Amino acid sequence: MVSATLEFVGTATTILRLGPFTILTDPNFLHRGQRAYLGKGFFSTRLTEPSRRVKDLPALDLVVLSHLHGDHFDRTARAELDRSLPVLSTTSAADRLRKWGFENAAGLATWESTSYEDAGHRLSVRAVPGQHGKGVARALVPPVMGTVLELESPDGQPLRVYVSGDTLYSPTLAQITERCGPVDAAVVHLGGTRLLGLTVTMDDRQGADLLQLLTPRVAVPVHYDDYGVFKSPLSAFVDTCGRRGVATQLRVVRRGETVSLQPDYDGGST
Repeated sequence: MVSATLEFVGTATTILRLGPFTILTDPNFLHRGQRAYLGKGFFSTRLTEPSRRVKDLPALDLVVLSHLHGDHFDRTARAELDRSLPVLSTTSAADRLRKWGFENAAGLATWESTSYEDAGHRLSVRAVPGQHGKGVARALVPPVMGTVLELESPDGQPLRVYVSGDTLYSPTLAQITERCGPVDAAVVHLGGTRLLGLTVTMDDRQGADLLQLLTPRVAVPVHYDDYGVFKSPLSAFVDTCGRRGVATQLRVVRRGETVSLQPDYDGGST
């Protein structure tokens, strides 16, 4: 069985190790008390410490960035990340990143994909739909993408990991499994983020809705307590999934911890 793990750094920042590939998601390395710029004049103060600094990261193959917000790609990441790293993001974010010197930043349109090969393994990265805000809230937030990472190994079935990005729930997200196939593990951005009284990320109920829609075998919740604009705690999500009898196995991971993304792994679950 191919190795597939997630190390939680904080916010939506994770280190995914899928076979021979090491992927960093949504790099946010601000410290407790520092403010992240959320655009349109909005800031939010970080309440937690990331478990790693940029200089402590392992060797990376690529970065997957759901969108260009200060709690997902901050000034520390901009200053300290290796600018030769491939960064996959939305087309608008990739344009900005290249202006900042990230020469290998590439934008993916919805359903577009790219792939990498190493040691007989193939990693495909596909952009899937995401909606950061609805109605008037759409003017407050940048475009966002979800991502399906599919690892094909010489000796096993493909493993699909869905990273939701800062999307709200919509029944149209069913297209993800319809077009990409069943999801083995989902990394779910939660928090119920509120801007001007408007919700722009999934709260506990929407997160549970998403799991019931896509039926991943494993889910790892992230992005739930790091900033003051996050209003829906992790405990509410766990409770809601429990009350509804959501069949997906939840694996709660604390900052600095690592869990397996393999569906038949028993450790690290709630």
